Amino acid sequence: MSDTVILDEIRSVIAKTAELGFHGEGYRKIWAKLRFAGITADKERVRRIMRENDLLAPHRRGKPRGPSAHTGTIIPIAPNLMWGTDATSTYTSEHGSVTVFAAIDHHTGECVGIHAAIIGNRFEALEPIRQGIKEHFGSYQKKTASGLILRHDHGSQYMSRHFQKEIKFLGATSSPSFVRQPEGNGVIERFFRTLKEQLLWIKHFRTVDELADALHEFKHRYNHHWIMQRHGYRTPKQVRDEWKTDMIKVA
Repeated sequence: MSDTVILDEIRSVIAKTAELGFHGEGYRKIWAKLRFAGITADKERVRRIMRENDLLAPHRRGKPRGPSAHTGTIIPIAPNLMWGTDATSTYTSEHGSVTVFAAIDHHTGECVGIHAAIIGNRFEALEPIRQGIKEHFGSYQKKTASGLILRHDHGSQYMSRHFQKEIKFLGATSSPSFVRQPEGNGVIERFFRTLKEQLLWIKHFRTVDELADALHEFKHRYNHHWIMQRHGYRTPKQVRDEWKTDMIKVA
């Protein structure tokens, strides 16, 4: 296929991706989606064509980093073994700065809970955990989430007595990341980057309720349509569904 034909296909993939509400995906994901469509162009060729036509996603060059206290991996072998939770902030015209809380499954990469609050306290920080426990563990009772490790930072909401007691009540294990080592909570940090680039930085919200509706819509769209390189360009939902199928076969 000529470069011109491949360029047309690339533009078509970008347009279809935009229809789903996602923007600025890198050349690797474009290459993967071309393969889904039966076009097996070389990855570097796709990158070159996109670069020559100003279609590459913008990116920031990071600074060289020294040795990290975090070693090993934070990706477990199955869902519901480790979740990560954290908070970020955004702005609404009526309520000013508000807090966005979320929880992510470290294996599948899916968002298991998301929440917006005017006051980002320890009680609000538990809401995405509650959502995820009810959906993926079936109920919200004592020891319901036994075996789950919950990764979080040293923020006051997460280190509070109330938050820690609730996690213990559920049977989950609190796992604070290393101080000043965001890599230890990197799964949700990466999710927040996507959330900001695909929603919070490109749309304006009037109220916290309007923001909450958009967050829940984004959660569904992300879990069902956002492909991830580490999963072989599959979506978080595909990864969980395949895991469930494998468990049924084993049983």
